[in-house]
Amino acid sequence: MKCNITYHREGDYLLPDLLPPDAPKIGVWGMRRRDYLKKYHDGIYTGLLLSGKLNVHLEEIDRSANEMFDLLIQQYAAREGVTEKLKAQDQMEWVRRMNGIRERAAEAILADLIFAD
Repeated sequence: MKCNITYHREGDYLLPDLLPPDAPKIGVWGMRRRDYLKKYHDGIYTGLLLSGKLNVHLEEIDRSANEMFDLLIQQYAAREGVTEKLKAQDQMEWVRRMNGIRERAAEAILADLIFAD
């Protein structure tokens, strides 16, 4: 096995040029999943962490949750008639109904993805 490590000089010492790993791209859904696993399923959390698969799992949950959230909002809004026309006619009613839709979509994601065992 051959390692290609480069070095730089600082004073009398040669130090390796090491770069930290890329930070995971985890949003709010991934963080909620992490907190849930850490609090209620410590064995799963520790297993994923020690195997190096935790960040991959959290990134996948976050991506799936964001896609599901957008899709659910579109579907709920279409089914309930929350349109741009309503937004132009009565903004407060549109906001009230969209907030309800967003809340229901978030509850569905929490139940289906975040708190799933």
